[in-house]
Amino acid sequence: MAELSPVSWADLVSRLRKLGFDGPYQGGKHPYMIKGNLVLTMPNPHRRQIGIPLLSRILERAGISKEEWLEK
Repeated sequence: MAELSPVSWADLVSRLRKLGFDGPYQGGKHPYMIKGNLVLTMPNPHRRQIGIPLLSRILERAGISKEEWLEK
């Protein structure tokens, strides 16, 4: 079974859009994306890669399973 791997900020945004999120929108210190009533705070895009621990937390908050993520 495939495992999560680090992703770029642009790839994270692109894949979240494919999973039904809108945005990112600028707000406060962090951009955010929206799906229905869920507002997902995004990490700032200044780092090159989003590591596996942070990606796992983002997916958990977004209600996206590892399997769903790896399909996109």
